[in-house]
Amino acid sequence: MKDYLQKIRAGQPINYAAFLKALPADIARRHSQLFQTTRVSAQRWRVAILDEATFRTLEQRAITPADRVAAASQGDSHRQRNSHSFLLVYRNSTHQHRRQQEALRPDVVILSRQGAEQGFTAKPAVLVIENEENFFHYKTMLAFASDCIGRHLSLTNCDVVLGGGARISSENSLRWLAGYQAVYTAFDYDGGGLRIYASLVKALGDKVHWVQPKDWQPWRAAFRKAPKSTERFTEAVRLAEDLGFGALAAMFSSTGKFMEQEMILDD
Repeated sequence: MKDYLQKIRAGQPINYAAFLKALPADIARRHSQLFQTTRVSAQRWRVAILDEATFRTLEQRAITPADRVAAASQGDSHRQRNSHSFLLVYRNSTHQHRRQQEALRPDVVILSRQGAEQGFTAKPAVLVIENEENFFHYKTMLAFASDCIGRHLSLTNCDVVLGGGARISSENSLRWLAGYQAVYTAFDYDGGGLRIYASLVKALGDKVHWVQPKDWQPWRAAFRKAPKSTERFTEAVRLAEDLGFGALAAMFSSTGKFMEQEMILDD
């Protein structure tokens, strides 16, 4: 929208139909009261400003906000990411074991553009787990990952982080993950999990590893999640193939289903 506004202000012709699509809905609905147009060529219109106050408001809204507070002052805080975020991390510590579950309380890492604040030294490796249930069963997940990669992982050599959704692929999180020598990813075996993995590989390179069984056949019955659409299913198969996970793509195709990582916890 900013480019259109600058051209209107300079008296240059624009694609008016495309401009209307870029406008906020409340403004677009009354565009005829705010602008007067003169056609100068195919798909090009010169636009006269009828309401200077509203136009100045649009110019302010088109400025990229510096932070979340500035975005809120422009009417939509979601236009800018939070300046701080956090991650939950299990690591080898002296925390007291709780109840009979002997579960450790995870540490909190505070992330910002200035860096990370954490009360521990990172291990050489980290296991990123997508879903909360699996994260709190970190011992089972470490054992599963160890079996998959053929290397013993425990809290003595590997931190465990909860990284569901877009949280782990944010700029701050990626900067933090870059400090590890190896990043193992345990995500749902579906299009969403593959997309997150691909984003980490794009940012961090070959230090990122996809955790999956060496042989998918014993896990065939665990593929139970029906795709929400044919398009999403097709995309997941293609993405698995593009990433070099032919056996996983074949399992998608033969079952017509995805596997949620909670199935790893199913006895």
